Amino acid sequence: MRFHIILFAFGLLLTSCAETRIHEKEEIGKHFTKYGITDACFIMRDHTHEEIYYFNQERCIRRFSPASTFKIFNSLAALESATAPDDKYLIPWDSVVRLPEWNKDMTLREAFKASNVGYYQELARRIGKDYLQHYLDTVQYGNKRIGPKVAEFWLNDTLLISADEQLGFVKKLYFDELPFSERSQRIVRSMMLQEDTPDYKLYYKTGVGISGDSTVYWVVGFTEKIERVKEHEKSMNKSNIRNYPFFFAQNFSIPSNDTSQDYLKLRIAILRDILTDLGALPHIQENRKD
Repeated sequence: MRFHIILFAFGLLLTSCAETRIHEKEEIGKHFTKYGITDACFIMRDHTHEEIYYFNQERCIRRFSPASTFKIFNSLAALESATAPDDKYLIPWDSVVRLPEWNKDMTLREAFKASNVGYYQELARRIGKDYLQHYLDTVQYGNKRIGPKVAEFWLNDTLLISADEQLGFVKKLYFDELPFSERSQRIVRSMMLQEDTPDYKLYYKTGVGISGDSTVYWVVGFTEKIERVKEHEKSMNKSNIRNYPFFFAQNFSIPSNDTSQDYLKLRIAILRDILTDLGALPHIQENRKD
């Protein structure tokens, strides 16, 4: 059963599934408003219980540039097309001075972690427009548009995608349901892993895009909440470990001239608080790292 909400409109709650499984959570808004953020959305799917929780319905289906969250797709396309044989694929620095942490040769995995724009622009050129368009069409990724600039389309408002569509995309990635090989999807999932603890694993990719006079801050990914159970001695399942997946997408807009807070760190702090409130993460210690 599909839980995408791209046809979600006022007065219509997903005709393809029971209304009681979709929950509007206005209280999620407090996690944004306490920092003065007034234009935000969040959507999460609890796969185990087949439930969706969302805040700000209208924004959840509004499309924005994916910015660096597109590195998930770009990495899949690179691996699948054999442009990148594996995550150790090295692209030399082009000598264009950007951020200090980007100004060096990098592998695919390193560039993903550093969110190196220059690396992924060159990667897109090497994959080529035809392959990228084929995969965009096959995946049905957002509005599927590339335009004339193959190294910029996910940054310049040509390619657009909604939080709802991002949620569906990462859910398929988790279950190897995208039109890419299991190997490609497994490698990219591993690259998304940000926190690995005994109680949970948190996978995500961030992004920052410009839309008019505003900056859009994205976080897209999933978490595995780990629980330990005692299996009956005759059970077919011999493991006492259970992984419960939750898929999420979050974005908010801030005036581009607003430098009052570190929104790069704040988006992750907000994400953690919401996931904890919704039961997708255990309570996180205060000495956590951002």
